[in-house]
Amino acid sequence: MRNKHEVMLIMEGTYPFNGGGVSTWAHMLCNRVDNAEYTLYSINAQYEKKPKYTLSPKVKECIQVPLWAPMEPHELVNYGKKYYKSVIRKLKAEDTAIQTQFLPLFTELLEAIYAETQDPKALDKLFFALWSYFQKRDYKKTMTHSLVWDCYKRFSQQQIEKDGHYTATLQDFTVGMRWIYRFLLPISIPVKKADIAHLTLAGFPVIPALVLKYKYDTPLVVTEHGVFIRERLIAINQSEYSFFLKNLLIRFSEAITRLVYHKADRILSVNNFNKTWETKYGADPNKIEVIYNGIDSDVFVPKVKPAHRKDIPTVVAAARVFELKDILTMIRSCAVVKATIPNVEYWVYGDYDAVPEYTEECRALIAALKLEKNFFLAGYHNAPHELFCEGDVSILTSISEGFPYTVLESMSCGIPVVATDVGGVTEALDNTCGRVCKPKDHIAIGNSVIELLQNEALRKKMGEAARQRVLDHFTIDTFISAYEKAYDAVMEAKFNNAIYLHQLVDEIAMEAS
Repeated sequence: MRNKHEVMLIMEGTYPFNGGGVSTWAHMLCNRVDNAEYTLYSINAQYEKKPKYTLSPKVKECIQVPLWAPMEPHELVNYGKKYYKSVIRKLKAEDTAIQTQFLPLFTELLEAIYAETQDPKALDKLFFALWSYFQKRDYKKTMTHSLVWDCYKRFSQQQIEKDGHYTATLQDFTVGMRWIYRFLLPISIPVKKADIAHLTLAGFPVIPALVLKYKYDTPLVVTEHGVFIRERLIAINQSEYSFFLKNLLIRFSEAITRLVYHKADRILSVNNFNKTWETKYGADPNKIEVIYNGIDSDVFVPKVKPAHRKDIPTVVAAARVFELKDILTMIRSCAVVKATIPNVEYWVYGDYDAVPEYTEECRALIAALKLEKNFFLAGYHNAPHELFCEGDVSILTSISEGFPYTVLESMSCGIPVVATDVGGVTEALDNTCGRVCKPKDHIAIGNSVIELLQNEALRKKMGEAARQRVLDHFTIDTFISAYEKAYDAVMEAKFNNAIYLHQLVDEIAMEAS
């Protein structure tokens, strides 16, 4: 029997409380990996009452950190701290300690965020110092102290004067400080010992993994899906934040990404596309390994199209309705298709409550283009292995992806795909299995859909090729085996390093004697 590694799987806004590609990936690991048992560290916006998934027996615990809830995480969840210790921490967070011990660290953090050349080694030392401070001092009392606010506001005003081309309101300052408070909050939460910390994005959720490294020298494995920093830059660029807030969020995010790559023992990218971004932000190429996502080809199998859709040209999608999936472009492509195929139907299966404002924007566009009888936001589908077979073609219009499960699942079901050229899409999908278009090009996307809907022989040929490509390259067995080997390799490297250090100490001692 193989040794079981204790893995802390650290996620944000995904498994096990929300769906999506990362959650599908995590659920497979937790159910299929044979040499690991998991503790889930789930960072969420609010406290979640019930997981969306049935958890595997290999999941020993689920730690929830509601980062943006009205109450503090410590007030909602018991992290194992005894009450009297919390009281002592509050008592110890006196003005003198904040002024003499914390403010220099906080100032150093602000300087690191705005530095022209960000130094991950220096930031690592700083985070260790911050963690050490909060081992003895109360987080909320420290971070909400007037001394800290005054320090932050003074530094921010100096930075604005230095840059000289923008201003900031009191509300900007307040929002910025709130971000810093929330992003750093996990540094105050204790974590139990683990053999491996497995992070699912190179962003702020690295903090519990840092704590494990500082306390137990726990190896850090990072799996990059859609590249945190790339998607963060896209989201910030599209936001309506002031320049002050955009600047703060970009710089802080970039600093954290560099820190993640610096501290990672292994970077497991889901595609080759991600490597460009990883190395750009300081990742050692020797640490990077590509492990493609895989699916259960015995579950996602070709099936006959349901009778009630037999004579309806149907396009299906599995996608949460939010900006990165660019459902607006999908809707516009439907209008292109309708002009040639009037009875076409698009069915989009996925959560449409994630970003209500965006959903309303989609519905408004559907109405404006008179597509109420053609385009349907159908909500959650409880049988994802069946939804693709409801269509003739599947579609993905994302502006950012990792290695999308929806493409693999559709291919495995023998359904050709029309997708945008983002992330690792072209590493899964070639022109024998579907069509790839530029992001946001609704005309090219629509024309590709028309081509496939009007050519049954081509669809059949592509569907067969797509199914075979999955069987040859993207099975779940290959995927799971690669992660098992990665876990073993990380633990072996730690063991070998420990032996080397022990021998080195012995040699130094012998020389000294």
